[in-house]
Amino acid sequence: MLFTRSLSAWGTLVVAGGILAGCAQVNKAPVEDRGSRSTSSSSSSSKPAVDPSTLPGYENAGKPGYYTVKPGDTLIRIGLEHGQSWKDIARWSNLENANLIEVGQVVRVVPPSSATASAGSSSGGRGVAPVVVGGGSAEPAEPAPKTPAPASDSSMGFIWPASGPVLGGFDESRNKGVDIGGKAGDPVAAAADGRVVYAGAGLRGYGNLIILKHNDTYLTAYAHNQKLLVKEDQNVKKGQKIAEMGSTDADRVKLHFEVRRQGKPVDPSRYLPSR
Repeated sequence: MLFTRSLSAWGTLVVAGGILAGCAQVNKAPVEDRGSRSTSSSSSSSKPAVDPSTLPGYENAGKPGYYTVKPGDTLIRIGLEHGQSWKDIARWSNLENANLIEVGQVVRVVPPSSATASAGSSSGGRGVAPVVVGGGSAEPAEPAPKTPAPASDSSMGFIWPASGPVLGGFDESRNKGVDIGGKAGDPVAAAADGRVVYAGAGLRGYGNLIILKHNDTYLTAYAHNQKLLVKEDQNVKKGQKIAEMGSTDADRVKLHFEVRRQGKPVDPSRYLPSR
């Protein structure tokens, strides 16, 4: 009888021990996972950062006419913010692949003067040597099409790019242009003579976008189109139909129109005739 009770007690201890061991095993796994994630995170955070001095153009950081690439930048956006064609920036910066720019890299955002170009060639030509964007050819790139000479604010003579009602006015912090209503397919016209420096959908928030360069001072931008009717490097005339209104990357059919003076957005109503 005593032997039976002993066996029963021993069995109870074994079962209880098994349950405790099982609980310990179940609770142990997440701790190991957290430990391994922590170790992994620690090792990745201790990875040495990229030395900025190894990035292209580092020697020009902080100099007038140069820009240091920040997170989220693209050449298209940099061009819009500095009143330049992205292709010109790629050429001036000697970029072999315009789609590959790194945070901390320094690009030229003003055309090099002949004096700067001479100095560059005597010091190895870094940043000013002519290349074909995309690389592969050592032949000098074709010179960029010329844009009209600078003009005063009063002589620009911008016209309204669309005839619909104004849905939203200029607000420097929230709306960098004016929003003009209409129907899908309505014509979008060039506000002044100029050259197409961008036509595509590569700038987030703008949808199908056209950027015109009118001179060394002014750009205009036409966003959310359903169809683009012009190509990059094409010259256009004031009033020429360049796109059809649409709603790409927008909450409704509209044209978002910007005027940029040396890259800075300005109120288009200051440049457009009263209706």
